[in-house]
Amino acid sequence: MSFITRRKALELAAPAHGLKKSLGWPHLVALGVGAIIGTGIYTLTGVAAGLAGPAVIISFAVAGLVCACAALCYAEMASLTPQAGSAYTYSYVALGEGVAWIIGWALILEYTLVCSAVSVGWSGYASGLIRDAGWGVPDALLAGGLIDVPAIFIALVVTGVLLAGTHESATVNFVLVIVKLVALAAFVALTLPAFDAANFEPFAPFGFGAHEVDGHKVGVMGAAAIIFFAFYGFDAISTAAEEAKDPKRDLTIGIVGSMAICTLIYMVVAAAALGAVPFDLFSKSPEPLAFVLRELGQPGAAAVIAGAAVVAMPTVIMVFMFGQSRVFFAMARDGLLPRRLAAIDRRGVPVAVTVLTGVMSAIIAGVMPLDEIAALANAGTLAAFIATACAVMVLRRRAPDLERPFATPLVWVVAPAAVAGCLYLFTSLSAKTIVFFFVWSAIGVAAYLAYGRSRSALAG
Repeated sequence: MSFITRRKALELAAPAHGLKKSLGWPHLVALGVGAIIGTGIYTLTGVAAGLAGPAVIISFAVAGLVCACAALCYAEMASLTPQAGSAYTYSYVALGEGVAWIIGWALILEYTLVCSAVSVGWSGYASGLIRDAGWGVPDALLAGGLIDVPAIFIALVVTGVLLAGTHESATVNFVLVIVKLVALAAFVALTLPAFDAANFEPFAPFGFGAHEVDGHKVGVMGAAAIIFFAFYGFDAISTAAEEAKDPKRDLTIGIVGSMAICTLIYMVVAAAALGAVPFDLFSKSPEPLAFVLRELGQPGAAAVIAGAAVVAMPTVIMVFMFGQSRVFFAMARDGLLPRRLAAIDRRGVPVAVTVLTGVMSAIIAGVMPLDEIAALANAGTLAAFIATACAVMVLRRRAPDLERPFATPLVWVVAPAAVAGCLYLFTSLSAKTIVFFFVWSAIGVAAYLAYGRSRSALAG
């Protein structure tokens, strides 16, 4: 059984040709805000409000705090192992091949499902625009229908863009971040005049702890386990460790600062929506923010908000499809998956992995509802966060004198808090989500024993 614990050598963050240290903490805060503010606020606000009621505001705060602890652990590991693979690679150097495989397998689940979830979220707003335009498309083929055709469409379109080798520029990204933030600010400004404090009573109709009702975990923590999805993207900050001018200071400020800002934005937007319209109305809508504005008699503003979401969301799908290819690439390079999956074409595109991810994402997006996709994606992510926090603690014990470009502050408080918080959120997911995750993991173990164990680059 020694193959389970064999580890890759730790590659210190001192490459021969390092990146220029040009990023201060303001740059990192901006990077984090741009990466985090995305699909979650546009699509999951309604779903989460239906699970927690007005107390969904607290759910955002809880999820943001747990993610901040995990992000600080990610930053330390990213500065030590600047390689592709994210939590899979961190687990490989600290916890062994067996754990690394499970985490890599979980990341495959996470990234694929995130692409599906964003596609479904995009479809919610695109379907609203299609209905408003009176194009006559049957509801059975739109968001919430029998087959979500717009979700399938956008997943395949993004796949096609990636296959063409098209890369989004920093300027386009910056413009889209501004579009997202301006749209959210406009939403708050337009809903505040209709704010009614009576909509916050009762504040927590489903209680604090997560408990199952009709196959869904409700309560503040049940909603937090779903809202967790809204904070994906923070690892964009941790991967900038090599470019930070003062990693120990700037990464801490960048991670905590961007988390605090994004959590505040989420809470303010949720409060504005809750104050304007009772949560039991907009929680059923696939486009909650646009729905609220329509209820207030502002269809034009609703169309603008929907348009901003439709324009900005596909870039999130693109980012996570790239992430999927990196995980596949790292696992295939290590021999745990067929090495041909790591093959790239003359444009530098991993065609097989990209097509596989795109098709799987499109199929799932076409038939599954958003809340179930997000919950399954969260299960894989929580496992990766737990492994990363454990990797930090193991290396602190195994190699305490190792030079760390970034060191997690208060590590023996932050890392255990990340593990405990993620475990609690994991148990707050629905029973069927937890069962599916363990079934997926069992399939992964079988695949590893049948293939990866003997073909690993460390086997010979």
